[in-house]
Amino acid sequence: MVPLTLRDAALGIVSLYRTEDSPAFDEDDRALAVEVATHTALCIDNARRYTHEHTIAATVQRRLLPRRPEAHAWLETAYLSLTGADPGAWYDTTALASARTAIVVGKVAGRGLNAAATMGQLRTAVRSMSAFELTPDELLARLHDTANRLAAERAHLPYGDPLRHEELRADCAYAVHDPLTGVCSMAAAGHLTPLIVRPDGTVSAAAAAGPRLGSSDGTPFAAVEIDAQAGSVLVFTSDPLLTSYLAENPGPLAAPSDYADRPLQDLCDALVYAIPAGMGVHDAAVIVARAQDFPSDRFVAWPIDADPAAVAEARRRTRGQLAEWNVDDETAYDTQLIVSELVTNAIRYGSPPLELRLIHDRSLTCEMRDAGSAAPHLRHAGTVDEGGRGLFITAQLAQAWGTRFTPPAKTIWAEQTLSDANEPEGLP
Repeated sequence: MVPLTLRDAALGIVSLYRTEDSPAFDEDDRALAVEVATHTALCIDNARRYTHEHTIAATVQRRLLPRRPEAHAWLETAYLSLTGADPGAWYDTTALASARTAIVVGKVAGRGLNAAATMGQLRTAVRSMSAFELTPDELLARLHDTANRLAAERAHLPYGDPLRHEELRADCAYAVHDPLTGVCSMAAAGHLTPLIVRPDGTVSAAAAAGPRLGSSDGTPFAAVEIDAQAGSVLVFTSDPLLTSYLAENPGPLAAPSDYADRPLQDLCDALVYAIPAGMGVHDAAVIVARAQDFPSDRFVAWPIDADPAAVAEARRRTRGQLAEWNVDDETAYDTQLIVSELVTNAIRYGSPPLELRLIHDRSLTCEMRDAGSAAPHLRHAGTVDEGGRGLFITAQLAQAWGTRFTPPAKTIWAEQTLSDANEPEGLP
C-alpha cells in the first residue's frame, strides 16, 4: 500500500497485489511504487487546480456575458455559448436608435481568468462605443486602440507576473442591421467572418478580415454593406474553424424550409450539434439572427425645403401622422417641438437635400437628415441669449438624441419613450 501525498496532505492510497505464483515485492518494486505514487499525486493536484481555475474563469465569463441581450423586434436573435477550455469568447447585441440593432461577437486569445477578464473589458468598451453611433470600421479602429492600451498596461506589470509575458490578442466582428433599408453594415478584426444565408438558401461570407485587436498591424479596417432583406439569416461565431465548417458544410442552413419558419433557437442548437466531435472547437460564442420586414405604415419620410416656411409644414405633417398612429396628445405636442427644432437647425446650418423621417416602433424616433458634415453640440444658453436652446429643448423632451454620419449625409435623431397604450399593435 502506497499513499498519494503532496505537501503533507493525503490525496488517496494505492493498493498493489500479486498472485500466489508471483514473487514478493522487493525494495526496487517499493521504490518504483513510491515514485509512481508521488507523480500521480502531483498530476491529481494539477488537474484539481486546473479544474478549479477553469470553473472560476467559466463563472466569470457567464457573469460578464449578457443574460438577455437587447435587440429590436425586427431582428430575431438566438445565442449559444459552448463552454470549453478558453473562456475568452463573448457575444452581445445592442438596440440602437431608428430600429437598428448592433451585433458583436469576439474572442480573446489566452486561457483562464485573465482571458475572461480581458473579454469583459472589451465587451464593455464595445457596448459603450456603440452608443456614439460609430460605423463598424470606426468602432473597431477605436477598439483596436483600447486593446493596445490594455496591452501597454500589461507591459508594466511586475516581472514575476505571468500576464506580463502574455500577448493581448483578440478577434471581433461587429455589424449594424437597419430594417428600414434592409442593409447590414459590418467589419471584422481578425478572421471572424460572419455568414449570410439568403432566402434562396445560398450561403456566403460577409466581411473582409482586418488586423487582430492588440496587434501592431496598422492596416485600416474596412466596412462592407450587404443586402439582408427579410428572411435572411446572419450567423456569427467566435471561432474561425466553426465558421469555415458552416460555410463549407451548411447543414441545417442549406434547406430554406429548415430555417425560414423554424424557431431560431432550434436552428442555433442544430448548428452546434452538427459540429464534428474532433474538430477542435473549444469555447465558441454563436449568434444566429433572422431579419424581418419593418411595416411600411410605421415609417414616413418627407423632403424638406431649405426655407424657414417649411418648419410650419413639417409640424403640420407630423401632427397629422401622429394622429394616424394614435399617439397621445402630450407625446404628440413634444414631438412637434422636437421637429420644429431639428428642422430649423437643418435649414440654418445644414446643406440640402433635407429629409425628415418619423419611425413608430416601441419608441418614437424623429430623424433629420442633411448633406452637411458639421455636427451640432448641446449648448447652455445664457439668460439674455436669443438662440442656442434648440438642442437643449430637444434633449429635455427626448429620452435620447444623437448624430449619425452615413456618407454622404448626417442624421440627427431624437427618441421618445412611448407608453404601452401608444405602442403599435402586432409587434413581434
